[in-house]
Amino acid sequence: MVDKTRVSLIGLGSMGTAMAHRLLDQGFDVDIWNRSAKDIDELRDKGARQVELIEALRNDFVMSLLSNDDAALDVFSDERLATAKPGAIHINMSTLSPAASETLASRHDAHGIGYIAAPVLGRPIAITSGKLLVVAAGKAGDIDAAGHIFDKIAAQYWNVGEDHSKSNFVKLGVNYNLIHALQAIGESVALVESAGVDANTFMEILTHTAFTGSAYVGYGPMIVNRAYTPRGFSMALGLKDVKLVEDAAASLGLTLPVATVLHQLFDQALVDPDLKDLDWSAVAELTRQKKIR
Repeated sequence: MVDKTRVSLIGLGSMGTAMAHRLLDQGFDVDIWNRSAKDIDELRDKGARQVELIEALRNDFVMSLLSNDDAALDVFSDERLATAKPGAIHINMSTLSPAASETLASRHDAHGIGYIAAPVLGRPIAITSGKLLVVAAGKAGDIDAAGHIFDKIAAQYWNVGEDHSKSNFVKLGVNYNLIHALQAIGESVALVESAGVDANTFMEILTHTAFTGSAYVGYGPMIVNRAYTPRGFSMALGLKDVKLVEDAAASLGLTLPVATVLHQLFDQALVDPDLKDLDWSAVAELTRQKKIR
């Protein structure tokens, strides 16, 4: 049965564009808006409608995939939320700080608009292939109302409660593990390569039984074969996630010793002309190329 719910999608980066395709493929009517000019011919050909932000905020469901706290707080300002449809539900799928998520939740509540913090786990291909995972937090009624959307765009979603920040903490925890995995893969590949072992053979051994998750199976071959383009996730966003983890840990009184090292690695990668524009997994090249300062 075709779902003709009209959904607004705000933010057309790689993840947002993939989400727009997924929504269209699943039968939703989709209105799209991006903060900057964007080639949307392919989406328009599939039926997406490009609208102004004020119109996008008048649908029953608004989804957003914006790059950072500043972008989300700017787009969903009090002034703009005052023009939104009362009773609408905003599903925020961006990776944001817990503090920003709480600020947004308060703003939405003040204007009678539902808010679900629903960061996603997966690359663009996970969205279009239906393998995306979602961690949602918000009022139970809002999540229930949005359930038919989650069912169509994700392989699985979790409701972690009404405290919006909890879903953001979960997403940061997942990304922090993933960032560790990128560096661990890079270091172990550098070790065996330096010893004259074929890195692809090593990766086959590593992922056969011990490390079978998507981080190793997906990023391992990318690192071994230096297949860092086209990038699925930028180096700058990798650094953003490390900073969000550091800030979140500080807010809880925690010290994460390795976070400082990871922060330094991404800082260095972002000023390296050979690495800065590649997929974030290319941070492994600092170790392999003996560039670490």
